[in-house]
Amino acid sequence: MKKNFPAWLTLAAALALIVLGIVQKQPAQVLAKAIRVCMECVGIG
Repeated sequence: MKKNFPAWLTLAAALALIVLGIVQKQPAQVLAKAIRVCMECVGIG
């Protein structure tokens, strides 16, 4: 367990931040920005 402690700690922190982002409705904002960037690259937006 001692060898894997940093890995488990990193995994726990990542999961906590993912849950926090979902609670704050961040996925919708990220998707909207990604769509906007893609549209600009293609030349539509």
